[in-house]
Amino acid sequence: MTVDADELRGKVTEFLAANDPAQMDRLEFLRARFDAGLAWVHFPAGLGGLGAARELQPVVDAAFAEAGAPDNKPQLNVIGLGMAAPTILRFGNDEQRRRYLRPLWTGEEIWCQLFSEPGAGSDLAALSTRAVRDDGGTSRSSEAESGGEWVVDGQKVWTSLAHQARWAILVARSDPDQPKHKGLSYFICDMTAPGVEVRPLRQITGEAEFNEVFLTGVRIPDAQRLGEVGQGWQVALGTLMNERVAIGGRAPAREGGMIGLAAQAWREHPEKRTHGLHDRLLRLWVETEATRLTSIRLRQQLAVGEPGPEGSAVKVAYSEQNQAITGFELEFLGEPGLAYDDWTFRQPEYTDFVKRGPGFRYLRAKGNSIEGGTTEILRNIIAERVLGLPPEIRTDKNRPWKELPR
Repeated sequence: MTVDADELRGKVTEFLAANDPAQMDRLEFLRARFDAGLAWVHFPAGLGGLGAARELQPVVDAAFAEAGAPDNKPQLNVIGLGMAAPTILRFGNDEQRRRYLRPLWTGEEIWCQLFSEPGAGSDLAALSTRAVRDDGGTSRSSEAESGGEWVVDGQKVWTSLAHQARWAILVARSDPDQPKHKGLSYFICDMTAPGVEVRPLRQITGEAEFNEVFLTGVRIPDAQRLGEVGQGWQVALGTLMNERVAIGGRAPAREGGMIGLAAQAWREHPEKRTHGLHDRLLRLWVETEATRLTSIRLRQQLAVGEPGPEGSAVKVAYSEQNQAITGFELEFLGEPGLAYDDWTFRQPEYTDFVKRGPGFRYLRAKGNSIEGGTTEILRNIIAERVLGLPPEIRTDKNRPWKELPR
């Protein structure tokens, strides 16, 4: 059944007539909205959606905002909403979808990502965190047959929101005898389980937005595995494509985001303007607008299929432009731009570029070319999977992981 924009507005009006946000508890309101299919409208019925087109989501969000209804504070659960949810929808079974998607969308349960490791950042498939199956002594005719538990040991790093998360999406090595891309499995890890230790990592900004996570004998039920045993790389690729779209594929308003802050500074300080800086600002504005329009097109492609490697190109552009814009802003403002607003050590709920000073933006933007896949790796993906260029020669592709030098 196809649902158009007018029908969706009608459903929102009908829902609000029966659920007054001014009278209801915020969480109960969000749960009711999810159950009515007005959370992710493109998700299937019963899972927060109505099977509508993805591009109609802003119609629903705008109607709720106009009515003064509370949202689910998406900035506090970016990994859950942008990465875990689409992965669970695609690779999870019915029981997993019913268990995790509703509290994820309402914000009752925060998610983090346990992918990168100290020795496997850019080369994620080289990760060494082990997942050993413990079937309690029972024999199984099929490795894909569910049951028992997995015992996980290892270390993860650069984990945003680990200090707040209830759940994590985790990739671990389940078969070291397989080549590195084939011996991985993908799990949902309880961050409150015994053996999970989260330590803050203070960054150049002074904050500890990221963490390192140590996993020591962490027991994960096989029911919390996503995809088949050994299918972890394929599941992780789906997650990473969604991550790159979430980071680089946002489509802010025209002159929004970083370029809007730089343009605002330009308008407020005519005494600092030069012809050379004017030329640089205009070039950055045009490049940012081109990326914004490309992001809109990417979102339209998402509406009719799965995220593809094109998201890597947008993410590269987003990262480089953020770094160039924040560098321009510091140079334009001069000494006042170098005054750092707050070096207090804290673990923030989320990163807010707008409410912090230009010094914070300049330092934090350096991480844009690392998080969500380094720019170097993404350029390889673009070259091979978008442009069709010959792949790099890789001597480790078909050798068992345990034989690879580390």
